[in-house]
Amino acid sequence: MLGDDAELTAAVLAAQGGDETAFRAVYRAVHPRLLGYVRTLVGEPDAEDVASEAWLQIARDLQRFSGDADRFRGWAARIARNRALDHIRMRGRRPAVGGDESELTGRPAASDTAGEAIEALATGRTLSLIAKLPQDQAEAVVLRVVVGLDAKTAAQTLGKRPGAVRTAAHRGLKKLAELIGDDPETAGVLDALPLQRRPPSGAVTSAGVTHACPRTQKDV
Repeated sequence: MLGDDAELTAAVLAAQGGDETAFRAVYRAVHPRLLGYVRTLVGEPDAEDVASEAWLQIARDLQRFSGDADRFRGWAARIARNRALDHIRMRGRRPAVGGDESELTGRPAASDTAGEAIEALATGRTLSLIAKLPQDQAEAVVLRVVVGLDAKTAAQTLGKRPGAVRTAAHRGLKKLAELIGDDPETAGVLDALPLQRRPPSGAVTSAGVTHACPRTQKDV
């Protein structure tokens, strides 16, 4: 599992050079959270197929990509979103998310507040609640909190302004907190959302990306 953005950036570069092992490492690092995003858009039954289509395009177009780990996550999310929206157009509507999301998180290498927040937020119950949000809020929350994009990259993915994404994420988290209520399995999750951009060092989350300090809803 890739431990930080520098390693993911290096793996992407190696994969562009034809290193299959590096590509598998990139896939393992990025796929779980990307799959969680796709599930929010298309629902459980079709998520794996749509994500597979996205990875086929990622592999095919990898040589055209240029940038670091943050840019790669955003680029991959845009591809996944386009495939998901194509799927939704063919089917006619956005479904509710359901099913078991346990593979989205896996087991963290070490316990830390940020990693635990991601794990709790990525449970099937909570993703089902996220799917009840308006789509702009649901996408903003998942891209910022689960996929780990900053506001600028998330905005590029969604074709919106960063300020609009921050507002949508804030409103979505506020509504999500209301939906979660006093659920003991998810209580406190929204008070410790992890900051996911370029951490210097620290604990590693289950997707292999290090995080710095936690933040509250108003910082998203």
